[in-house]
Amino acid sequence: MPTSGAACNIIVDSCCELSRGYCERAGLRVLNFSYTETVKGDDGLTGVDDMYESISAHDFYEAMRHGAQPMTSQPSQLAFETAFNEAIDSGVPTVYLAFSSGLSGAYEGACTALARICREREVESAAELGMYVVDLKLGSTPQGLIIAEAVRQRDRGLTAAELAAWAAEARYYVQTMFMVDDLDALHRGGRIPAGVALVGGKLDVKPLLTFDTDGKLAVVGVVRGRKKGLRRMAEFYSKGRNADLYSNVAAIGNADATGDARRLRELIAKQDDTTMFLETNIGPTIGCHVGPGMVSVSFWGEDRRGQTSISDRIAGMVKGK
Repeated sequence: MPTSGAACNIIVDSCCELSRGYCERAGLRVLNFSYTETVKGDDGLTGVDDMYESISAHDFYEAMRHGAQPMTSQPSQLAFETAFNEAIDSGVPTVYLAFSSGLSGAYEGACTALARICREREVESAAELGMYVVDLKLGSTPQGLIIAEAVRQRDRGLTAAELAAWAAEARYYVQTMFMVDDLDALHRGGRIPAGVALVGGKLDVKPLLTFDTDGKLAVVGVVRGRKKGLRRMAEFYSKGRNADLYSNVAAIGNADATGDARRLRELIAKQDDTTMFLETNIGPTIGCHVGPGMVSVSFWGEDRRGQTSISDRIAGMVKGK
């Protein structure tokens, strides 16, 4: 949906956790992921990630609690090409803020589609067509946080080229920590070995995760029990936030864990009563991989490129970086 009078338009995907209503009001075009489960004798849990327009978050995660294990699919090449061609034909330069390439092939798919359009229109670069694609290297809750700020930057007058450059830099200042309830879901996604999932479940160990600078999942700690995990997440926010950068907002997402999300908000508010909150439901695309019970917090903080782990720094030295 083009935004009248804006210097540029924005395309997002349904992983961003923002509501359909918000996207419509902000003039964002949404590209939908989908999820499919094939079960013998049944259709399984199958649908379009339409930001919970056709199924509630509770019903989606309740199905997973009863054994559903759907797989996700990114938008098709046709969907990318249709959206990009319509944006180009509108005459308004456009930026697609893409879900992390570390978790999905959507960014690569978008680049492939755009390259094909460039060949068809006989131009050397997408910039000549006024089209830009940015890999946010973030997913879910933090993706929604940065997109909300991108809308504000657009409305302040940034051009498409400027907004793309802004997003490519701003993505490194979004801090995230999230906790999952079911280690089996991470095992199915190939994130942890089966043995770790089994032992962790028996010990009630909850892993705390984030997105690294490549947009992949990374484990940053473990806690015994959800209450300790929520306290750790609140401390992470209070110590890491940068209130001078854009806005003093804590984005809290939950996968049908509204009680824990409310408790996390209370813990954060107790430490800083000036904090504003953006609360969202973890979408099906992320939910398929982390399962019900996930709780996340994202906010504007320090540059994550300066927080590289010791092992990564050693690897960088070996590579001569």
